[in-house]
Amino acid sequence: MPDGSLSLPARLYLLSWDTTRLKVTGATHLHHLVRAGALTELAQRGLLADVEGIATPVDPDAHTGDLVLDGLLELVEESRPRKWKAWVTLRARVTLDAVRAQLAAEGYLRAEKKRVLGLFPSVEYELERVAAVDALREDARLVLMGPVPVADVSDRDAALVALAAAAELRTLLPGKDRKLHKDRIEELTERSGAAAPALKKVIQEVRTAVTVAVTTGAATGAAAGG
Repeated sequence: MPDGSLSLPARLYLLSWDTTRLKVTGATHLHHLVRAGALTELAQRGLLADVEGIATPVDPDAHTGDLVLDGLLELVEESRPRKWKAWVTLRARVTLDAVRAQLAAEGYLRAEKKRVLGLFPSVEYELERVAAVDALREDARLVLMGPVPVADVSDRDAALVALAAAAELRTLLPGKDRKLHKDRIEELTERSGAAAPALKKVIQEVRTAVTVAVTTGAATGAAAGG
């Protein structure tokens, strides 16, 4: 995939952009998706392990060199033990804010400082590198639809598509197409954790937590609208 140096949470965030309307989709639960991507990458790198269902740092001195991933790793280390699904939602906006700041620093986004009600400072982000996001989406769709066999897909690319599908990200997978690619998505989820049996369990738990967060958010929004 293009921009392979970008972390999984950064790529998931960029994938959420609708490059036609220049707006983010799924904003209500985007922080959960981005946090799930960060947890997954740390697990794939062997920096977070599953210990009786608890997300546990393997080495307190380990670092990735990525500010977003290292920030989450530090947060997990300094907090009381929690299950994976708890970390998908707990203070997840911290990770989203870090991803956006990182992408702005690297030129993918443009940060615009504003004031809410003329008083409170706020930052809004605009997409700068539209072509890069379009290329990312097209490659993700190839992973989702083939013709490349799942066994030949990298674990990081498999996780990208599996998590995006779990979050019902419309920029990748319109609702009407979800059932059509259900089996492929399950295979990609398995592929995401191919490095170790324990990793498969972790990624499945994280993916399920994203689905629950999205479903709960949709139900809450519908109730409020009613």
